[in-house]
Amino acid sequence: MGRLPPAVVGAAFGVLAGLMYVAVMLGTPGALILVYLTQLPLFVAGLWLGVGAVAAAGATGSLVLLVMSDLLGAALFAALNAVPVTLLVRQALLARRRDDGVYVWYPPGLLTAWLTGYALAGIGAAMLLLGGPGAMHESLRGVLGTVLDRMYGSRVANRDDVASTLASIIPGVVAASWMVTAVVNATLAQGVLARFAANWRQSPRLIALELPIWLHIALGIMAAAAVFGGAARFVGINAMIALSVAFCLGGLAVLHAAARRLSHPTMVLVFFYTTAALFGWPLLVAAVLGLLEPWLGLRRRLVPPGVANDG
Repeated sequence: MGRLPPAVVGAAFGVLAGLMYVAVMLGTPGALILVYLTQLPLFVAGLWLGVGAVAAAGATGSLVLLVMSDLLGAALFAALNAVPVTLLVRQALLARRRDDGVYVWYPPGLLTAWLTGYALAGIGAAMLLLGGPGAMHESLRGVLGTVLDRMYGSRVANRDDVASTLASIIPGVVAASWMVTAVVNATLAQGVLARFAANWRQSPRLIALELPIWLHIALGIMAAAAVFGGAARFVGINAMIALSVAFCLGGLAVLHAAARRLSHPTMVLVFFYTTAALFGWPLLVAAVLGLLEPWLGLRRRLVPPGVANDG
């Protein structure tokens, strides 16, 4: 039997992704974990077989949701999984050939920028669909107020203030969570493929991650917007939360570069990530470090020549 076409293999991965996504609607045990891993089959298809395969996977997964759920479910699957994964895979597989014959792959810093841009666009699209920032905040506040009443009854002091505060940050938190999920799934997919020598491109090095300056400019604009009240503040706060993921990755690149200079880098990194998982604040430190890196220049001084810009 000949090798199956990439589109056919991609479609099979799309069916798997669609079933994983719809599992939560069927009450399947552990369904929430499956939803978080929905992008994994899509990334595997794309990073293994190319853009055509991941496009077929995304279209098939959306069709599965349309059949087993409804048009809204299919649209959400496409917007949260199919489209962004296809976009990221397309960018990740871009490469140019140097004069010495070595391929230079699309850099991880620009991949992070595309991921961040999509998340910011998603926040903006959600606000437009719900009637604007103010209407979105009010809708979320009402939903959260109902949830608090069901969970705690009248025991929540300042219930309206709590609901309003949570509603002010939920879009950014959801966008940041989605970004982390995409990074984790892409990393897992590339790791599995590299383990079996089936990866299309070489694995990006975290220490080569250099963020484009427009992310810093965007953060400055959003910080200025957050100073004002009303809709501008709502937009600014949530955009800053999403942007923090990119800066955290930039800071982690510096930390990984610094760990390479130590005698036991693995132990140091395990300690850092364990502490971060338990307490969270190390990731905030990493985000601040990533924000300041263009002026500190620590990563470039720590990484050997020829590695810093190797994607």
